[in-house]
Amino acid sequence: MRILPTRLALAIALSAGFSAPAHAADEYNVTNGYTLDGAGLGVHGVDTVVLSTMNAVAPGEASHAVVHDGVTYYFASGLTAERFQSDPERYLPQYGGFCAYAVALGKKLDGDPRYADIVEGKLYLFVNAAVFQSYLADKENTLRTAKEKWPTIKHSKVEDL
Repeated sequence: MRILPTRLALAIALSAGFSAPAHAADEYNVTNGYTLDGAGLGVHGVDTVVLSTMNAVAPGEASHAVVHDGVTYYFASGLTAERFQSDPERYLPQYGGFCAYAVALGKKLDGDPRYADIVEGKLYLFVNAAVFQSYLADKENTLRTAKEKWPTIKHSKVEDL
Protein backbone atom coordinates (compact mmCIF):
# COMPACT_ATOMS: atom_id res chain seq x y z
CA MET A 1 0.00 0.00 0.00
CA ARG A 2 1.40 3.37 -0.94
CA ILE A 3 1.12 6.49 1.15
CA LEU A 4 -0.51 9.24 -0.83
CA PRO A 5 1.84 12.20 -1.31
CA THR A 6 -0.60 14.57 0.40
CA ARG A 7 -0.83 12.32 3.43
CA LEU A 8 2.94 12.08 3.60
CA ALA A 9 3.33 15.84 3.31
CA LEU A 10 0.71 16.35 6.02
CA ALA A 11 2.44 13.86 8.31
CA ILE A 12 5.80 15.58 7.85
CA ALA A 13 4.28 19.03 8.37
CA LEU A 14 2.52 17.93 11.55
CA SER A 15 5.58 16.24 12.97
CA ALA A 16 7.75 19.26 12.24
CA GLY A 17 5.40 21.46 14.25
CA PHE A 18 5.87 19.51 17.45
CA SER A 19 8.96 19.54 19.61
CA ALA A 20 7.95 16.56 21.75
CA PRO A 21 10.61 13.92 22.31
CA ALA A 22 10.65 10.83 20.12
CA HIS A 23 8.55 7.92 21.30
CA ALA A 24 9.17 4.17 21.21
CA ALA A 25 7.39 4.09 17.85
CA ASP A 26 10.31 6.09 16.42
CA GLU A 27 12.60 3.22 17.39
CA TYR A 28 10.83 0.73 15.10
CA ASN A 29 10.43 0.65 11.35
CA VAL A 30 6.66 0.27 11.01
CA THR A 31 3.98 0.78 8.44
CA ASN A 32 0.99 2.56 9.96
CA GLY A 33 -2.64 1.76 9.29
CA TYR A 34 -2.23 -1.89 8.37
CA THR A 35 -3.48 -3.51 11.58
CA LEU A 36 -6.88 -3.65 13.19
CA ASP A 37 -5.57 -2.57 16.58
CA GLY A 38 -3.94 0.55 15.16
CA ALA A 39 -0.38 -0.53 16.00
CA GLY A 40 2.13 -0.18 13.19
CA LEU A 41 3.03 -3.30 11.23
CA GLY A 42 6.62 -4.45 11.67
CA VAL A 43 8.91 -6.16 9.16
CA HIS A 44 6.45 -5.61 6.29
CA GLY A 45 4.18 -8.33 7.71
CA VAL A 46 6.81 -11.03 7.17
CA ASP A 47 7.19 -13.83 9.75
CA THR A 48 10.26 -12.80 11.77
CA VAL A 49 10.77 -16.28 13.21
CA VAL A 50 11.15 -17.81 9.75
CA LEU A 51 13.24 -14.85 8.57
CA SER A 52 15.61 -14.86 11.54
CA THR A 53 16.14 -18.62 11.64
CA MET A 54 16.02 -19.65 7.98
CA ASN A 55 16.65 -16.31 6.20
CA ALA A 56 13.52 -17.01 4.17
CA VAL A 57 10.62 -14.66 3.51
CA ALA A 58 7.32 -16.16 4.68
CA PRO A 59 4.33 -13.81 4.52
CA GLY A 60 2.55 -13.54 7.85
CA GLU A 61 -1.19 -13.49 8.37
CA ALA A 62 -3.32 -11.17 10.47
CA SER A 63 -4.89 -14.23 12.08
CA HIS A 64 -1.48 -14.94 13.67
CA ALA A 65 -0.71 -11.40 14.87
CA VAL A 66 1.28 -10.60 17.99
CA VAL A 67 1.72 -7.09 19.39
CA HIS A 68 5.09 -6.52 21.04
CA ASP A 69 6.28 -3.17 22.38
CA GLY A 70 3.57 -1.34 20.45
CA VAL A 71 4.33 -3.00 17.10
CA THR A 72 2.23 -5.68 15.42
CA TYR A 73 4.03 -8.64 13.88
CA TYR A 74 2.35 -11.17 11.59
CA PHE A 75 3.30 -14.84 11.53
CA ALA A 76 2.78 -17.62 9.02
CA SER A 77 1.47 -20.01 11.67
CA GLY A 78 0.38 -20.23 15.27
CA LEU A 79 3.57 -22.15 16.01
CA THR A 80 5.89 -19.36 14.87
CA ALA A 81 3.73 -16.81 16.70
CA GLU A 82 4.15 -18.84 19.91
CA ARG A 83 7.91 -19.10 19.39
CA PHE A 84 8.09 -15.33 18.98
CA GLN A 85 6.01 -14.72 22.12
CA SER A 86 8.32 -16.96 24.17
CA ASP A 87 11.45 -14.93 23.25
CA PRO A 88 10.75 -11.86 21.06
CA GLU A 89 14.27 -10.43 21.28
CA ARG A 90 15.65 -13.59 19.68
CA TYR A 91 13.59 -13.05 16.53
CA LEU A 92 13.40 -9.27 16.15
CA PRO A 93 15.62 -7.57 13.59
CA GLN A 94 18.38 -5.36 14.91
CA TYR A 95 17.94 -1.58 14.94
CA GLY A 96 14.17 -1.79 15.12
CA GLY A 97 14.01 -3.19 11.60
CA PHE A 98 15.72 -0.20 10.00
CA CYS A 99 18.43 -0.80 7.40
CA ALA A 100 21.68 -1.69 9.20
CA TYR A 101 23.80 -0.04 6.51
CA ALA A 102 21.85 3.21 6.87
CA VAL A 103 22.20 3.05 10.66
CA ALA A 104 25.97 2.86 10.17
CA LEU A 105 25.62 6.16 8.26
CA GLY A 106 23.51 7.69 11.04
CA LYS A 107 20.20 7.34 9.16
CA LYS A 108 16.98 5.38 9.54
CA LEU A 109 15.86 3.88 6.23
CA ASP A 110 13.38 1.12 5.57
CA GLY A 111 14.65 -2.40 6.20
CA ASP A 112 13.32 -4.76 3.54
CA PRO A 113 13.07 -8.43 4.60
CA ARG A 114 14.03 -9.52 1.08
CA TYR A 115 17.53 -8.21 1.86
CA ALA A 116 18.43 -9.80 5.16
CA ASP A 117 21.43 -11.37 6.80
CA ILE A 118 21.85 -13.40 9.97
CA VAL A 119 25.14 -12.88 11.79
CA GLU A 120 25.85 -14.65 15.07
CA GLY A 121 22.12 -15.33 15.47
CA LYS A 122 21.10 -11.70 14.90
CA LEU A 123 18.89 -10.54 12.05
CA TYR A 124 19.87 -7.48 10.01
CA LEU A 125 17.74 -5.88 7.29
CA PHE A 126 18.79 -3.69 4.36
CA VAL A 127 16.93 -1.20 2.17
CA ASN A 128 17.64 -2.72 -1.28
CA ALA A 129 19.88 -5.03 -3.32
CA ALA A 130 22.55 -2.39 -4.04
CA VAL A 131 22.93 -1.48 -0.37
CA PHE A 132 22.96 -5.17 0.56
CA GLN A 133 25.85 -5.75 -1.88
CA SER A 134 27.76 -2.81 -0.35
CA TYR A 135 27.20 -4.32 3.09
CA LEU A 136 28.47 -7.73 1.93
CA ALA A 137 31.70 -6.10 0.72
CA ASP A 138 32.48 -4.86 4.26
CA LYS A 139 30.21 -6.70 6.70
CA GLU A 140 32.39 -6.45 9.78
CA ASN A 141 32.97 -2.71 9.53
CA THR A 142 29.32 -1.97 8.67
CA LEU A 143 27.98 -3.94 11.64
CA ARG A 144 30.57 -2.49 14.02
CA THR A 145 29.78 1.06 12.94
CA ALA A 146 26.01 0.48 13.08
CA LYS A 147 26.34 -0.89 16.61
CA GLU A 148 28.27 2.24 17.62
CA LYS A 149 25.83 4.65 15.93
CA TRP A 150 22.51 3.10 17.01
CA PRO A 151 22.52 4.43 20.59
CA THR A 152 22.98 7.98 19.26
CA ILE A 153 20.06 7.79 16.80
CA LYS A 154 17.75 5.21 18.40
CA HIS A 155 15.43 7.80 19.94
CA SER A 156 15.57 10.23 17.00
CA LYS A 157 12.69 10.71 14.63
CA VAL A 158 13.33 9.50 11.09
CA GLU A 159 12.78 12.95 9.63
CA ASP A 160 15.33 14.48 12.03
CA LEU A 161 18.20 12.39 10.67
